[in-house]
Order: sequence, then structure tokens, then C-alpha cells
Amino acid sequence: MQKKRTTLKDIARATGVHVSTVSRALDPTERKSITPEVVAKIQAAAERLDYRPNRIAFGLRTNRTMTVGVVIPDITNPIFPPILRGIESVLEPLGYASIIVNTDSEREREVRLLEVLRDRGVDGLIHAAVLRSDPSIAKAAQDGLSVVTLNRRVENSNIPYVINDEDMGICEMLRHLTKLGHRRIAHLAGPQDLSTGQLRLAAFRNAAERMSIDIDPQLIVTAMRFDEDEGARCSRELLASGHDFTAVLCANDRLALGCIDVLRENGLDCPSDISVSGFNDMPFLQLARPRLTTVRIQQYDAGITAASILLRLMNAGADDDIPLETVLPVELLERESTGPVAAQKR
Repeated sequence: MQKKRTTLKDIARATGVHVSTVSRALDPTERKSITPEVVAKIQAAAERLDYRPNRIAFGLRTNRTMTVGVVIPDITNPIFPPILRGIESVLEPLGYASIIVNTDSEREREVRLLEVLRDRGVDGLIHAAVLRSDPSIAKAAQDGLSVVTLNRRVENSNIPYVINDEDMGICEMLRHLTKLGHRRIAHLAGPQDLSTGQLRLAAFRNAAERMSIDIDPQLIVTAMRFDEDEGARCSRELLASGHDFTAVLCANDRLALGCIDVLRENGLDCPSDISVSGFNDMPFLQLARPRLTTVRIQQYDAGITAASILLRLMNAGADDDIPLETVLPVELLERESTGPVAAQKR
């Protein structure tokens, strides 16, 4: 015989309080209105009676599912686990479950997965895989879904976004390379349909102009994806061009790792022949040799920030002032993959 499911009324009878008090005590967002002693008493009774909340009934009553969709572009990219942990550190204590989907950076897959999340009735969305022009997510926001984009932004929209200080990071890296004597500096740019790639390329050009560094257009190669294979392809293109360069400033760490592999294949050492830098400071980077000079972004804090903004959106009142743009600080990390140009053979 199936055991009868414990209800809020059962807990109320066991603790001698009203059902509404039990309901508030078991709701992470409402329990602050009750004394800690009463909350502890009710939680103990709920555990003793093996209470399990009826999420379906809750959803029908409140028109909420207590789920949040998280869209990432590449599940193999090591920067996303710390971001996801940051997101869940905010959402999980409040009773939200995260539904994580991976787009593999494919537009059709992204659109399909977005529809899946909307069909599941998620209360909000943190999207780290948007394109600069992304009609599907723009429509979702217009339809009333709470959306925050992370590491990227949708242009000409009112969707709040959390990004890194791309301009500062690229500027500091270019300054670092010039202090080492580099003037012939190549750039492996990220995909230009992504705001991250576009902003970092613009930052590279702007910083070079401010520092009076002449950039050879032939030394800028644009990747189609932010991964090692594209870093290798772009680096082969650079070497095949015949144009001289002493350093490669890459738009992310994975492009940089692909670049270093190709230099090694061609008998060139990093940094004694060519210096290479990255961006992001992804986990496990310290295991690669040479240890990569890069720009550190706040991965865990980015997740916390995006989740906190999403919570404000999902619970926003008419007078809430939620920022459209949040820019997180970055930090230059000088390691072994960059060195003085005077020591180089090339």
C-alpha cells in the first residue's frame, strides 16, 4: 500500500502553528519573516515526517516552476564549471533548480534548446551563448521571460548583460607586450558574430592606436570558434603569410594553446622565438607548458552576479532599477609564455 504523502497540514498539526506559517517557513524566500526558532522547529518536523514539497501544485498555485535555464556554448570549455557553480550558489539555497543546456555554438541547436526551456516553463534564463544579433532570445525577453546574458550581450536590446572589462584586459596585455619590446604583434581574434570576439578585436585596434603601434592588417586573423583547432588554423595562416611578427595576442586561452602547438610543430619556441598571450585564465591552465600569460576574468563571481541580477528580474517591481550593463574587472597575469623581444631569434 502506498504511503500517504505528508502535507503542510500534517506539519502544522505536529508543530501547533498555522498552515500559512509552515508554508512560509519552508520557503527560502519567505522564511525571513519568521523567527529562527519557529523555522527550525518546522523544518525538524518536516524532516521527521518525510515531507516532500509538491512542485506541481506549487507551480499551479504560483505560476512558477522554480527552475532556471542556463545556456552555455561549449560544455568542454573549462571556464564554465566555475561559472555554473557561482550561479548555483545563489539559486540553489532559494529552492531553484538549474536546467543546463549546451549549444555546441550551433545557432539552430541554440534556438531549439531555447524552445525546450520555454516549453518546460523555466522562470528565467541565464544565456552565455547568445550571438550579437539573436532574434530568438530577444523575442523570449519581449514575451516576458526574465533573461540575463553572461560573457556576451545582444546588441540593440534591453536584455541585462554581465561582461568582462574587455577593453582593459586587451589594453593591459598590449602594454605588457610593448614593455617587452614587441612591435610586430599579431592578433588571433574571436568570432565576430559574438560580442566577446568583436569587443576584444575593437579593443586591440583602439589600444594599438592609443599607444601609436602600427598594426599590420595581415597580422589579424579571425577565428570561427573559440577553441584550440581554430587557434591552430589561424596560426598556420599567420605563418604561411610570410609577414614577420614577434608576439601573438590571442582573444582567449584556447586559441592561444592551439597557437603554441602550431609554433612547436614548426620548430618555433614560445617565448624565445614568439611570445603568446591568452584571455580568461581558464582552470587547469597552469598544467600547460609554457605557463600562459593571460587575462584573468572573474568566473565564479560572474555566475554569482548573473544569478543575482536574474533573481531581481524575476521578482522585480515597477520601481526596480536593474542595470542594463554590468562590467566585471579583470587582471593581467604575467607567466612564462611572453618574453623580451631582444631574446628572440625571429
